[in-house]
Amino acid sequence: MNRISTDIAVVGGGVIGLAIALRLRADGRDVIVIEPNEPGSGASYGNAGTVANYAIIPMGTPSVLRNFLSLILRPDSPLAVRTSALPTLFPWLARFAYESLPHRYRENAGRIAELVSDAASAWTEFASEIGASNLLSAKGCLYLYETRKAFRAADADIELRRNYGVSQELLSGGEVAQLEPRLTGFEGGLFFPRAINLSDPGEVMRLLSSAVERAGAEFLRASVTTIVRERSGLRIAASAYDVLARTVVIAAGAHSRKLAASLGDAVQLDTERGYHIEYDMPELPIERPVCPTANGFYFCPMQGRLRVAGLVELGGLTAPANLQLTRTLASNASRVFPELGVPNRSWLGFRPSMPNSVPVIRPSKTGSDVILAFGHGHIGLTLAPRTARLVSAMLTT
Repeated sequence: MNRISTDIAVVGGGVIGLAIALRLRADGRDVIVIEPNEPGSGASYGNAGTVANYAIIPMGTPSVLRNFLSLILRPDSPLAVRTSALPTLFPWLARFAYESLPHRYRENAGRIAELVSDAASAWTEFASEIGASNLLSAKGCLYLYETRKAFRAADADIELRRNYGVSQELLSGGEVAQLEPRLTGFEGGLFFPRAINLSDPGEVMRLLSSAVERAGAEFLRASVTTIVRERSGLRIAASAYDVLARTVVIAAGAHSRKLAASLGDAVQLDTERGYHIEYDMPELPIERPVCPTANGFYFCPMQGRLRVAGLVELGGLTAPANLQLTRTLASNASRVFPELGVPNRSWLGFRPSMPNSVPVIRPSKTGSDVILAFGHGHIGLTLAPRTARLVSAMLTT
């Protein structure tokens, strides 16, 4: 057993854990990052590559609540639930239903809006710090609506964003085509001009991991099995390592719930299984992320390929990939761009999801020697720099 002592152990090497480690090293803290996989892999790599400062609408809304059964029964739905996981999911789903009520939806949107308000500027600075500025594109993001009825159905969300100062522009079908000439036949669109696109999330994660290493943080390639409070600190059992830390930051994404619970924090975290497919192509049909809202997925232009990302499957961490969902992604994508053909690759990853879509960023209820930083759902990439600042502030007060 390798025995190691450190000031701070960050459990989790995704974008959240890496951003926290980089910030804490800048604060002069001794940091170890414990991660069983390649740092920055998983959902930090497989996302839509969008710094979504407009993404204040929680997954649970009054509309989703009203249409929940039809959503999970539709074969082409953006939401799927594995029936085998329903007994385990029931407490999460019950809370999700409550958080979808009108007053909770509005409150949750307000909390998310405060967190993402400076996401674009924070990421611009962050990318410069890690040497990734050339991988950022400030061309905004576009939502598409096929019918006037669908456009009208979005009025409440548009108004809520307006109330929180989100920059958004309503576009006619003709204006959509002016912005993206390959997109015709839509009633209209909603343009978010301040959104930022990452042309290669995997490369950005590699640069971030390298920056953390250069800053002097140590990496342990290991799985954390237990964290126990002792008089001398927090004892972490991680594969072949026995780590003693003064402070632990739990930033293990979808794997965080069990670790938090072992230290006395019962957090209602569950897993959204996210999918993407990719098409290799030298010339991309779009210049910015585009979301056909009827089917809830994103076209994401990236270096040498078009990524099609989205869909939500509730079903835990262990079940195999649902190939029907990747087929649904391909089918929905071909409705917009019939020439796409067969995807070159597909991917499954795990998003840490809270019933209210609000991430957990706070000290443990059982002691400030443990900081919780997980549950970011679809906005982990967006909120990485902000989360790092918040954790840093907690550890310096």
